[in-house]
Amino acid sequence: MFISPAYAQAAGAAAPNPLLQLLPFVLVFIFFYFLIIRPQNQARKKHQEMISNVKRGDVVVTSGGLIGKITKVLEGDEVMVELADNVVVKVVKSTLSDIRSKPSPAANEQ
Repeated sequence: MFISPAYAQAAGAAAPNPLLQLLPFVLVFIFFYFLIIRPQNQARKKHQEMISNVKRGDVVVTSGGLIGKITKVLEGDEVMVELADNVVVKVVKSTLSDIRSKPSPAANEQ
């Protein structure tokens, strides 16, 4: 009484276009590319460029949060970083998270 009978669809119905079925996947990929993949690649390139331009005297921050001054750039991918007086450690360049410019001399206050 309250339930209507369900009948089969008419035979010969048109098949959906396979390109229209793939369209949502393509749109999601484009969305991910522009919002996730591309900015991540740009940040990685910027970090690589920053690391390759490191030089003696730069103040750096390691990924562990230690702040020090580069005393020597070694061959390969290592640098010597002075963390405190008479405390020099060898650090891999890729662990540098930030490179600050050389410290500017203090201005004479009068």
